[in-house]
Amino acid sequence: MRLNINEMARRLKLPASTIERWIRQGRIPLQKSGRECIFEAAILEKWAKKHHFPFTASTKALLEDKTRPASPAEFGSLSAAMQRGGAYYHMPGDDVTTVLTAVLDQLPQLSGPQKTELLEKLLEREHLTSTGIGKGIAIPHPRSPMPQMVSIPAVSTCFLAHPVDFSAIDDQPVQILFLLLSPDVKTHLHLLSRISFCVRDDAFVAFLKSIPGRDAFFDKIEVFEKQLDQAERGRS
Repeated sequence: MRLNINEMARRLKLPASTIERWIRQGRIPLQKSGRECIFEAAILEKWAKKHHFPFTASTKALLEDKTRPASPAEFGSLSAAMQRGGAYYHMPGDDVTTVLTAVLDQLPQLSGPQKTELLEKLLEREHLTSTGIGKGIAIPHPRSPMPQMVSIPAVSTCFLAHPVDFSAIDDQPVQILFLLLSPDVKTHLHLLSRISFCVRDDAFVAFLKSIPGRDAFFDKIEVFEKQLDQAERGRS
């Protein structure tokens, strides 16, 4: 089976822009037919498995997958979740509410009513306990997973236009936030632990505060995730 870029993006559960970026970087196997990029499904399925990306092979399974709950085994890759969530720059806002509103406005997969409901859930979580974890970073998320709204986990990385007071544990204003959305508790905790692994590293935090471009940012996440995978294999 041969796939075009949009079909490939659907089966990998990634934005088409991510596939296009990987093509430019030569990181994904493909064939050229004139100006068109063609993907062989069988080859890409092996590639996806090697790189820990979910891949839906059949059209029937692709349709069924819209309602099937996600699991950490399939969606445990932080890199994949961040690719799906995207990276956003110069996000406006002077307080938690206006920043989160601006962030949600960037998410095309959510309808207007869904964004309103999710904003309420995010603010409810902030009022309970701040998601500002220190070092100028926050990880906003709903108090409970919302499978009726989110079927596939995603982490949106947002660089704020101005530091914002999130009542963080170290009282530092937030400059970068990771919006974490997942359909179940296990996936949420798994991705949260992976983000925490990254931000414990002061060099990584300094890298974030340099406001890296999208390509550099996603490349760095992949490097850190490989290090984490190696550390976990070493403990097993």
